[in-house]
Amino acid sequence: MARKYSRSAGKEVKRAMHKKKRGTLRRGKGGKGGKVRSRKQAIAIGLSEARKKGKKVPKKRTGPKRKGGRKKKS
Repeated sequence: MARKYSRSAGKEVKRAMHKKKRGTLRRGKGGKGGKVRSRKQAIAIGLSEARKKGKKVPKKRTGPKRKGGRKKKS
């Protein structure tokens, strides 16, 4: 089975996580929206930057969100 994310895309996410931990990762267009506080947001920024650079990253999911959690047995 092929990889969903390229190794270089993983490096982009890793770089974003390091910036977040140092407190230098900023959100919003051009980084003018303040500091990133959540881990999920840092990952999203890393993946977004990887997409812009043309790395192998799956497309953003659009439409209604899938429900998480367990399925009930009937």
